[in-house]
Amino acid sequence: MTDAPEPDAEPGAPALDAAALGPALLALVDGLSDTLFCAKDAGGRYVAVNAAFVRRAGQTSRRAVLGRRAHDLFVPDLADRYVEQDARVLAGEELRHELELIRSLGGRPRWHLTTKLPVRDGVAIIGVVTMSQDVDDARDTATFPRLAQVLELLDAPTAPSGAELAAAAGTTPAVLSRRLRRITGLSTSQLLLRARIDRAAHLLTTTTRPLADVATATGFYDQAAFSRQFARLSGETPAQFRRRGRTP
Repeated sequence: MTDAPEPDAEPGAPALDAAALGPALLALVDGLSDTLFCAKDAGGRYVAVNAAFVRRAGQTSRRAVLGRRAHDLFVPDLADRYVEQDARVLAGEELRHELELIRSLGGRPRWHLTTKLPVRDGVAIIGVVTMSQDVDDARDTATFPRLAQVLELLDAPTAPSGAELAAAAGTTPAVLSRRLRRITGLSTSQLLLRARIDRAAHLLTTTTRPLADVATATGFYDQAAFSRQFARLSGETPAQFRRRGRTP
């Protein structure tokens, strides 16, 4: 995939900077250890980030991030994805609760729910704010005693159906989805998709099985459908993910 062009601010448009976000907001998001926060101006430059984002970008200080763009910090396919999302938000679209498999350079992949919103100065959109919440560690079994059985099914080699999960939970699919969203932040369908992609990621990095076999083993209709869904969620094709996963 070729690098997508970074957006440029319109001539004469107001500029987004960290001061516009307010010190109280920046102090608040900086205390979030499992949530990535960043703000970009209309030209795609980072103007504010929290400590979690700095770590995610593989950097050790904000100075190494601020003023740079996605393609300066991330592998091309991930950067292309971020730029494409930003372009939609700069056009006025709001992206909420998008499930993404995010991997820092040299780190293991983790699941996040990402929300991106436009920042306006009056009617003009001058930038984008993003929050990506880590949802790998949600395990509230106290409020949902059968959550353990549901998660065990999700970790099985063969992904279950939504009906099978509901049966294990002793409830209806609709009620199960509401409970799962309240506890994990994800619906049943999102959790099922995450389980299939997680299983595929494991096979990609621990075996040499052909991509078509990985697709079949993880419940996808064919290799093309698997590749599209995997790339949409992770920003990398299965082949790229496999190569990077094996890089020392």
